[in-house]
Amino acid sequence: MDLDRKLEILADAAKYDASCASSGAARKDSRGSQGVGSTGGAGICHSYTPDGRCVSLLKVLLTNVCLYDCHYCINRRSSNVNRARFTPEEVVKLTLDFYKRNYIEGLFLSSGIVRSADYTMEMVIEVARQLREVHYFRGYIHLKTIPEASPELIEKAGRYADRISINIELPTQASLDTLAPEKNLNRTKDAMGGIRNRIEESFAAKKDARQIKTAPRARPPAFATGQSTQMLVGADTSDDAVVLSRADELYRDYRLRRVYYSGFSPIPEPSVLLPIKAPPLVREHRLYQADWLLRFYGFDVQELLPVENPHLDLEIDPKLAWALRNRHLFPVDINRAPRELLWRIPGLGVTNVARILAARRYSRLHLLDLQRMRVSLKKVLPFIIAADHIPKIGLLEGDQLRSRFLPAPKQMELNFSHPVSIPVDALMARSGEI
Repeated sequence: MDLDRKLEILADAAKYDASCASSGAARKDSRGSQGVGSTGGAGICHSYTPDGRCVSLLKVLLTNVCLYDCHYCINRRSSNVNRARFTPEEVVKLTLDFYKRNYIEGLFLSSGIVRSADYTMEMVIEVARQLREVHYFRGYIHLKTIPEASPELIEKAGRYADRISINIELPTQASLDTLAPEKNLNRTKDAMGGIRNRIEESFAAKKDARQIKTAPRARPPAFATGQSTQMLVGADTSDDAVVLSRADELYRDYRLRRVYYSGFSPIPEPSVLLPIKAPPLVREHRLYQADWLLRFYGFDVQELLPVENPHLDLEIDPKLAWALRNRHLFPVDINRAPRELLWRIPGLGVTNVARILAARRYSRLHLLDLQRMRVSLKKVLPFIIAADHIPKIGLLEGDQLRSRFLPAPKQMELNFSHPVSIPVDALMARSGEI
């Protein structure tokens, strides 16, 4: 099989992994009617650095041959798909060729499991080793590691990669037992724990080296700066509370940089254990919004999803839904309230809260001041008190407040009947606002 055909098969097989880019992007080939700019062509995808910079990556599998039979995976052992396999040298050649033509800035490499987890991991590492040590490649490298591989191999992968990830796939062991019997949740968490410890050791060693001004050759070896994972949404019966609880655990206990939520997409010749229809794309969007609230706004899962209602509201965003359930806490005086309470006002994000705290040191804030900060007054007015504004009596208690924020019927039709492709993670990473 020639290299172009391998690239076509293995780039297409990698498109379902959302842990380096939003799964909301259209999976259409640029050669078709969609035209220039789609993310599903010959393996070019986009990721975002912590400072919001967009990075183009060559996103491929080393092989789509796999020993595992995960029912939700198009590359599972029992799937009837075209199979292909790169050699490490071929992936290196493709990466360098794309890079020299300024098509990409790095590589995202994953693989199906061939022979064994350790054998596959060795092949993946060999690609990164050749790029770093033979060709002195200094671009971005993201390696997908295998939890069943030995800790020594996972650590070796971290020495060559900027970011490494292990997909948890489903939030509970019961779901894994049904849909991915070869996978084990505790084994995956053990691997994540080992990576977390190694990252922390690397940061501590670098800090000590800077303090004592160690000579460059004596500095500790580099290690990946973070790890991420992916969870499928809608492939099993797990509700949003279960998904977010697992994500919250991963953030707290394993210091993950990101948990990516990938809406289940029906695959050719699906297993009878899978749902027939994909979940609405807006559910994935709401999970990303709730994830942002957990990480940056001081919320916890129980606040966003009480026991009696374990599903996110698909019509309004999670912060607004929380505010409507807790109307007794509003209105909030923006000239007096602490930062933590300002964060909970619908329509105010971290950036605007910082601006409010800085500006009110010098004078009381009016609505015009909020407009200058580009705050959406329509959203915040029912929930705030300003120097020249107090909400109308009874507004917060009225039954019409929720309907005021509902999207237009045509927009809801797009969300639920004909989902549009929205790069959710890209938009949120850029703005940081909810």
